[in-house]
Amino acid sequence: MSLEGRKTANCLAHARRKFDELVKANASTVAAQAIGRIAWLYRIEADARDLSCEQRLQVRQERSKPLWEEMHAWLRLERTRVPDGSAIAKAIDYSLNHWQALSEFLKDGAVPVDNNWIENQMRPWGLGRKIGCS
Repeated sequence: MSLEGRKTANCLAHARRKFDELVKANASTVAAQAIGRIAWLYRIEADARDLSCEQRLQVRQERSKPLWEEMHAWLRLERTRVPDGSAIAKAIDYSLNHWQALSEFLKDGAVPVDNNWIENQMRPWGLGRKIGCS
């Protein structure tokens, strides 16, 4: 969706969680492979964390983009191998259906790969939690 020159950038951590749930349940070797591929992208992000936006974009183009494209091809292939309606099919479909928005980090060094930072900033304000002295 584009609004006044803005684009949607989806969160890689949300896509990763779909696979992580299956790994924790020991339900899919494909999910474990997906987690491994995503881990490489996060390693690159860690290397680029302190760089300028322009430098980060260059690192992403040189190192992340080839892995990202390989993962896209791999996910499409794996999707043909898993049963429709299965949990792994749903995890793969989530990523493939959001691929364009998940890919925005490759176009702009200022776009974060995920929104974990902001989610962690909001977490301390637990709603419904009883606070106060007894």
